[in-house]
Amino acid sequence: MKIPGIKGFDEEAFGKYVKNTGWLMFGKILSMVVGFLTARYLGPYSFGDLSFADAFTTIVAAVGALGLDSFIIRELISEPEKRDEILGTSLLLRLSVNALLIPLTVLIYLFFHHYSDKPGNPLTWVVLILAFASFFKSFNVIDSYFQSQVASKYVVQVQNICIIISAGVKVILVVLALPVIYFAFALTLDSILLAVGLTLMYKKRGLQLFTWTFSKTRAKGLLQKSFPLILSAVMVSIYMKIDQVMLKPVGSEEVGIYSAAAKLSEAWYFIPVAIVTSVFPAIIHARKTDLPRYFKRLGNLYDLLVLISLPVAIFISFFGADIIHLIYQNKYNGAGAMLSIHIWSGIFVFLGSASSQFLLAEGFTSISFQRTALGALVNILLNLWLIPQYGGVGASIATLIACFVSAFYLLFIPKTRQQGIMMLKSLFLVSIFQKILKR
Repeated sequence: MKIPGIKGFDEEAFGKYVKNTGWLMFGKILSMVVGFLTARYLGPYSFGDLSFADAFTTIVAAVGALGLDSFIIRELISEPEKRDEILGTSLLLRLSVNALLIPLTVLIYLFFHHYSDKPGNPLTWVVLILAFASFFKSFNVIDSYFQSQVASKYVVQVQNICIIISAGVKVILVVLALPVIYFAFALTLDSILLAVGLTLMYKKRGLQLFTWTFSKTRAKGLLQKSFPLILSAVMVSIYMKIDQVMLKPVGSEEVGIYSAAAKLSEAWYFIPVAIVTSVFPAIIHARKTDLPRYFKRLGNLYDLLVLISLPVAIFISFFGADIIHLIYQNKYNGAGAMLSIHIWSGIFVFLGSASSQFLLAEGFTSISFQRTALGALVNILLNLWLIPQYGGVGASIATLIACFVSAFYLLFIPKTRQQGIMMLKSLFLVSIFQKILKR
């Protein structure tokens, strides 16, 4: 199988990629199905509380990662003999910051808490429980080690075992008809299972955490390098999660209805990542040897992503309400309209995923941050305007516009304008029709 116009992407290469990532895709699909089951059981109000608490804690927890991931990998590659010092220092930094973030998250929530908790099931406790998840995510430094060794398959194995266990736990919670606070425990359990799994896999490879050490000099150096990325991580979290937080004053039920639509709309976002990851090595090779071919291949990639996402957006626009009813029955009335709007964001997410790789290849990391920050700002401002008037529908419109602005921010920067024009041509099918006419 070959994708027309993209040389270097053949059946053998694609088959190898699918084989290596098949279990990862299985895990994502299983998580998606269990997520739908959970939302259907909990109903809009409780699912809204859980979604709000998850979004709120995710935004705060973005600070806890300290932007260290890429630097840990780079340090391990350049100084493999300092492995124990790099990993030990990184882990202690993250554990310390995330421990401080647990009470801080609850305090921030209480400070802006202008609505009452549901009697007998206080949302404050849900926020507190989910705040602990980021503490255990500190152990993801082990993931960085495996990436530095080009051995991510071990992490995928751990992740899928954890996903299967997590799915089983959530199904049991549904069968036992337990309240939302137990699902908060289940989400935190996911982080604990992954931390334990990564630790055991690290040990299985003949290594020990007990040999890790802490270095003040190393800590200072890592923080100096990664500090700008902390703000970037927060911006990404705000960009992805702020709508659910800003909807909360309207009511938990509205958050739940919107979250049900958004989760369905975003369920297939792993597809552009899979496509871009598989074809981009061939595109990068062209950059080194033939620039015209390099830009042609980028254009072909944009065309492909539009051809995948556009028909889905059109189909969902017409049948969104029916799909919502099929999955959630009558529990999420109103989610169909939100889904029909939100699904169009996928086109710009797909294009943004491909153009982000272009920015990375060209070394335009500052532009990547700028457009994420702009998308976050636009989303916040539009939510402030639209949510009071239109609720979840307004949040869907805000997300759609923010995704469009973020993707096509490249048009406003001279050195990336060509890519923005290429994406516009793909979006309006201009380049596709030009190829058809040439034939």
